[in-house]
Amino acid sequence: MTGPAGERCLVVARGRAGVYHRLTVAAPAVAATARAGQFVEVRPAADQSLLLRRAFSVHAADAAAGTVEVVFDVVGPGTRALAGVGPGDTVDVLGPFGRPFAPPTPPAGNGGGPPAPQTGSRGGPPACLLVGGGYGTAPLFLLAGDLRARGCPVDVLIGASTAARLLEPEACARLGRSLTVTTDDGSTGRRGVVTDPMPELLARARTRQVYACGPMPMLAAVSRTAAAAGVPCQVAVEERMACGTGICFSCVVPVLDGPGEPGGPSSTGTTRMARSCIEGPVFDGAAVAWAELGLAPTGAGVGLAPAAPGLARSVPAARIPGPSGGSTPGREPDPAPDRAGVGERAP
Repeated sequence: MTGPAGERCLVVARGRAGVYHRLTVAAPAVAATARAGQFVEVRPAADQSLLLRRAFSVHAADAAAGTVEVVFDVVGPGTRALAGVGPGDTVDVLGPFGRPFAPPTPPAGNGGGPPAPQTGSRGGPPACLLVGGGYGTAPLFLLAGDLRARGCPVDVLIGASTAARLLEPEACARLGRSLTVTTDDGSTGRRGVVTDPMPELLARARTRQVYACGPMPMLAAVSRTAAAAGVPCQVAVEERMACGTGICFSCVVPVLDGPGEPGGPSSTGTTRMARSCIEGPVFDGAAVAWAELGLAPTGAGVGLAPAAPGLARSVPAARIPGPSGGSTPGREPDPAPDRAGVGERAP
């Protein structure tokens, strides 16, 4: 697989996905290599007032057509500008970035040995549950296709605050063999949050892998629920990003440190800050220190990842103010506050 590409791309289409916006661009180099869970950074080519591109999960990538599609909500000046482009306009696109979703893996704690085969109840490919919150559901469409191509039975669970905030439930119904919907207000589906039906779904489907994308509180709750059932869980975090290349440290998340791959199972009991743009955005849900989101690193054995010499530091633990000036767990002040899915809903 080649590295990220930069392209000035023609906008093929821009439309609506319910209350959200859908942007399709001709980006052959990106489309040829994009995988589920990765993201692209986009900026209107004609708008020089935007210093930084905005990061969006890849919703669809058609290598044959050479197109890439993202879904976003208007939450700031960057997304407002993108909502104003149309067919024939051009946008600057960089990507794909980040670590994609991995194929189904066994639960952590196998003694460090090679992954043991995990199969469904009949010894076939493992059953997978996809959990999406709001327009954080976007990358799960590409993932569902990949899993079906592997023969994995796929069940889908989506939630939002209201029916209007769900991302294309009719299309989600075609992603797998079942679809379960929850809304906070009960306007459609089951009233409640996505973790409410999870235990029943995991047991009934004999699920062997959970994949999730959405707001951080939801991902924390989904990870805990999956862990309680003994099912591994991969999460695509929606931290706000600026550079997208690991330089600025604006998108760090605390992960339990340990040997092996970044974000892997911990064996040391310490925590380090991982950059979600290059070490994520997909992490092992059991490896994210959810209780430490929004806390600056401090104490023995806790520090920033050493990959950028000169930037590592240790400061007293403190709740980091969010963009609104309040106390917002899991958020750092960021010049690019349009990362798709941020703050969509609480679990």
